[in-house]
Amino acid sequence: MVTTTVPPRPVYAAGSVLDWSEGFVPGAVIVDEPIAPRASWSALVHAGDVFTLVDVGGNQSGDCLIFAADDTSERYSAPDTITWQGNAYVTAGTVLRSNLGDPLMTVVGNEIDRQDTIGGACSKESNTLRYGHHTAYQHACRENFLFEGAAWGLTARDLVSNLNWFMNVPVEADGSLGIVDGMSAPGRRVACRAERDVIVVISNCPQMNNPCNDFNVTPLRAILTRPERGTR
Repeated sequence: MVTTTVPPRPVYAAGSVLDWSEGFVPGAVIVDEPIAPRASWSALVHAGDVFTLVDVGGNQSGDCLIFAADDTSERYSAPDTITWQGNAYVTAGTVLRSNLGDPLMTVVGNEIDRQDTIGGACSKESNTLRYGHHTAYQHACRENFLFEGAAWGLTARDLVSNLNWFMNVPVEADGSLGIVDGMSAPGRRVACRAERDVIVVISNCPQMNNPCNDFNVTPLRAILTRPERGTR
């Protein structure tokens, strides 16, 4: 029998308000899956299909990486996305670009003021540096990305700057970054249309040491929709 000294994983508090909402666009639902607190998820999203991520419990960060399905060396690039649009925040209309500057996905729906792509992902190593060695047992987004990416042949060399759906990382007046209370709420959504076949990898952020998840890690819901003809 295997025993462990790792404490039980935290779960969301009793009485947490959960709103599972629906896909952002009408059409045929291809995939509809919950993403458990602290877990990972991934899927192939075909060109023209829409990926909706639901913030079921509110203020739950969904860290996200995107790869071209036919060549995973082409992947989401935060610097290219920010440079092309001339704005540090991601919102409706933002084209999510690759390291070659080509469109991977376009944000077609966004129900919070802004989305983040400069705060990065947490890791066990950064947790111990920022919050103390007692956090070393806690897995983080980096570990979720490595676990989920393995199914697609991805390794540590494929981990790049990511998107943080529903995470509030304001650029302060002095140019510093904050990780502060979120702006989302139960049932809020973000939706992205694939401009080519892509692999989307999500880490339902396990972070419990700062307010990015409101100290209450809750589920996400992933929905892939093939829009009705004429609405693509």
